[in-house]
Amino acid sequence: MTSAEIQPNLFGDPIWWEEYWRGMPEFVQNDLTPFHTVEVDFRRRDDIEAFSKLVGQTITPKTRSLWYPEAEIGRFVDKSYDSDTPYLPRFPIYIVSKGRWKTRLTSTALHRLGVPHFIVVEEQELADYRAAVDSTATLLVLDRAYQRDYDPCDDLGDSKGKGPGPARNFAWEHSISTGHAWHWVMDDNIDGFFRLHRNLKTPVGDGTIFRCMEDFVERYDNVSMAGPNYFMFASRKSVMPPLVFNTRIYSCNLIRNSAPYRWRGRYNEDTDLSLRMLKDGLVTVQFNAFLQFKVTTQTLGGGNTAEFYAKEGTRPKSEMQVKLHPDVSRVVWRFGRWHHYVDYSGFKRNRPRLRPGVVLEPGFNNYGMRLHVNQRKESDDVQEQQGV
Repeated sequence: MTSAEIQPNLFGDPIWWEEYWRGMPEFVQNDLTPFHTVEVDFRRRDDIEAFSKLVGQTITPKTRSLWYPEAEIGRFVDKSYDSDTPYLPRFPIYIVSKGRWKTRLTSTALHRLGVPHFIVVEEQELADYRAAVDSTATLLVLDRAYQRDYDPCDDLGDSKGKGPGPARNFAWEHSISTGHAWHWVMDDNIDGFFRLHRNLKTPVGDGTIFRCMEDFVERYDNVSMAGPNYFMFASRKSVMPPLVFNTRIYSCNLIRNSAPYRWRGRYNEDTDLSLRMLKDGLVTVQFNAFLQFKVTTQTLGGGNTAEFYAKEGTRPKSEMQVKLHPDVSRVVWRFGRWHHYVDYSGFKRNRPRLRPGVVLEPGFNNYGMRLHVNQRKESDDVQEQQGV
C-alpha cells in the first residue's frame, strides 16, 4: 500500500499535506498499527508458560499485550534532534505563571534548549520567582489593569480568579510594543519538546523547531494562530500528517499580533480564541511534526488547579464553553470527569492562502537537524514508546 492510499485526504487530494510541507523538515510516518488483534485467555499458569515458549517471549503478571513477531521498542532516552547551527525563535516567548516558581517546567525546558523567554508573574510572587529562575528567563510583572479590565464572560466579577487570560493579553501587548509581528505564549506546565519523525517522538536539543513553525506560518496571510500538538495525542504507530488545519491550539500558541482579538473567559480561553478566529474564516495550524509534553491537567500544584478545579471540578469550564459557542459545543462525560466536545468539521473549508510573491520550492529543509544517539547511563530510566 502506498502512502497516497493510506494518508488522510483532507482536501480531496492525494497526500494533501505535501503541497504545504515544502521546505519544511522531512516527515515520514509509517503505519505500524496491528494488522489483526486477538485476545488470548489462559486457564492455568502452565498454559501461560507453554504459550510463552511457543512465541519466544516472556509473559509476566504485568504483561497486558505483546506483538508477534516481537516488536522493536522505540526508545528515545538516548536520542535527540540537534541542529548543526541551532536556530533561535525570531518572535518573543512568554510563559504565564502563577504559584509555580519551584517547578517552572516550561521555563526549565526552554532553558535546556538555550531559548530566551519571558515569564509573566504577579507582583506578590516576584521575589519568589526572582530567586528561582534560570539565566535565560526574564521576569515581567503583570499590570493589574489587565486583570481589572479582563472579560471573564460571566457575572462573578472578582469573586474568584480570572485565570491566565489577563497575563496572556499583557504578553500580547508587550510583544506589539517591542515591534514584533507574532508572539508565543505558553502554559507553565510543559515538560519538554519533541520532533515526530520515522515513528519516533524524539526530544529536541535546541530551539530550531520553533523557528520551523514560525517560518511556516509566515508564508500565509490568513493563518492567525499555530502551535505543536500534545505528545499524548500524536500516535507513534499510526499514519498521520505533519500538520492539521483548523482545530484548537492549546497551551503553546504562536499568535499573529495583528489579529483583531484578545483573550477572554475564565476558562477555555484557548478553545474560545481558536473558534473566534475560525468563525471569521481564518486558519489555525496544529503541528504533529513538533510536539509539546504537557503535564496532565490537575496533577501539578499552582496555576488554576487550586483556584478552580480542586474546588469545583471541570463542569463549570465545560458549561462556559457551550455558553460561548453553543453552535459547535456540548458537554460530555468522559474519563471520569466532565469535558466539552467541540465539532471543528465545519471549518475545513478555511484554507491557508500564500502571501503574494511566496513560492514554495519542492523538497525538504531539515534546518540542520540531525538525530544524535547519546551514551545512556546505566542509572537512566528506560523510556520507551512501544505503544504510544
